[in-house]
Formats: sequence, structure tokens, C-alpha cells
Amino acid sequence: MTLTSLLMIVVRWWHLLFGITWIGMLYYFNFVQGGYFKAATPEALKDAKAKLAPSALWWFRWGAMFTFLTGVVLLGYVHGNGQLNGYIICGALMATLMFLNVWVIIWPNQKIVLGIVQGGDAAAAGAKAALASRTNTLFSVPMVLGMLAGPHFGGSAAGYGHPALSTGGWAMIVIIAALEANAIFGKQGVLTTVKGVITSGIVLAVVMLGLLEFM
Repeated sequence: MTLTSLLMIVVRWWHLLFGITWIGMLYYFNFVQGGYFKAATPEALKDAKAKLAPSALWWFRWGAMFTFLTGVVLLGYVHGNGQLNGYIICGALMATLMFLNVWVIIWPNQKIVLGIVQGGDAAAAGAKAALASRTNTLFSVPMVLGMLAGPHFGGSAAGYGHPALSTGGWAMIVIIAALEANAIFGKQGVLTTVKGVITSGIVLAVVMLGLLEFM
């Protein structure tokens, strides 16, 4: 084993650990904390916003940061070895948008909601943060599929050495861009409910699989 190969194993290990932290906190916010905040007493909600949420958001945003940084290293290694394919590209694109959503939309707006930053419309900030968070949850399902299928799936559009992007790959990129535009400018729609966001994520993963395999 070369030194480079050993380093890449370590980076993949870190990437997975940081990713578990990030996506685990993402699912906690969307599947657990959101529902609790709606049902909590005023006293409990105030305490959770003062103590629990800031701590959870710290792990969330820094998990995202280090997942992204280790992912950039891995992506550079894969590209340098001519191993890019549609799954890796689409997965990396969604992961990058998810990272940007955390630091550019979710965290700044959550600081307003939690009162860390004074001023601003807390209700509007909460809605913006919630939509970006729901979109990240939506992206997470096909993103993980892309990261796993890229190096391991033996289908016609996957596996190292296959063409980077087919027509279906470009179509998937357009869909991803449209969903991200909705995260910035749109409304929650079907992403309002936990069931809706989970179902939408599965549907998007199936769509990606179909586009990359058959177009």
C-alpha cells in the first residue's frame, strides 16, 4: 500500500465520521426536534432554544464543514485518477449545495430565531431555515445513493471508468438546480411534513437512478 492510498483511507474514514455527524443532526432536526418544538410547553421551548438547539447546531454546522472539506480532498483524488462518473458528480453537487445551505441559509437564520443575533423577523427567518433544512433532507437520500453507487454499483452508468455525465446526468443536474432554487426562493409544499420529505427523497433517488441508467 502506498502512502497516498493510506492517506485516502484515513480521509474516507474521516469523511464518513463527519458525514454521520452532519446527516444525523439533520435528521434529528427534521424528524425529532421540529415536532417537539411544536408540542413543547412555553417553558420547555424557551429552555431548549437557549441550551439544546445552539449545541445541536454547533455539531450540525461543523459536521457539515468537515464533511465538505474531506469530500473535496476525495473528489480531487477521484478526479485525478480518472474515476469520476455521473453518480459521484450528482452526489457531490447535492452535498455541496447542502453544505452551502447550512452555512449561508440555515445557520444565519437560526441565529435570528434563537435570538443569538438581535433584530430581524424571527418568523420569516424560521421559515427560510426550515425550507433549506427540508431541502437538505430531500437531497440527502439521492446524495447517499450517488456516493455509494459511484464506486460500487456495476450498472452501465456507474463504476469507475465510465463516462462522467450522460444526457440523463445533465437532466439530473437541472432537476437539482431547480430544487435548490426552490430552497432559496420557493415554498415548502410537500416538504412541509416528515412523510412528504422522506417520500420526495426516495422519489428523487429513483429518478436519479433512472436518468443515469437509461438516458
